[in-house]
Amino acid sequence: MTETSAVADAPLDAFEEIHGYYIEDLEPGMRASYARTVTEADIVLFAGISGDFNPLHLNREFGERTQFGGCIAHGMLTASLISTVVGTKLPGPGAIYMSQDIRFTAPVRAGDTVTARAVVTEVDRARRRCRLRTECVVKGEQVVVGEALLLVPARDPS
Repeated sequence: MTETSAVADAPLDAFEEIHGYYIEDLEPGMRASYARTVTEADIVLFAGISGDFNPLHLNREFGERTQFGGCIAHGMLTASLISTVVGTKLPGPGAIYMSQDIRFTAPVRAGDTVTARAVVTEVDRARRRCRLRTECVVKGEQVVVGEALLLVPARDPS
């Protein structure tokens, strides 16, 4: 017996159920976001994963003597939240990064809630690519800005 969806009364396909948008689904102006409060634990774990133990991120006394007046999160930790949007929401599972241009415009600290946003700006169906304007904001202030280029699967890859 085949399991069916209660909504469409059609067989469930686990791949299709979790797959994101296909290139045919994308249109300029589509947008998605993800918000997360950055914790001290996030910063310590990111240092361990990345190997970036810059004391600006981990040593309060050191951070207080910098232009930031305290410890700040790794820029790439903040930018990784854009990857969350791309990989889970827009275009979502199945899409692959080709490039990401990033400019860091303000620091992020433990306790800040970062909202990562992506907006489709261009769709090239023939080449299965889409371009996104990307940003991260904290309390309405842009902390990261950039542009991503993605390879997006087609429904019919032929």
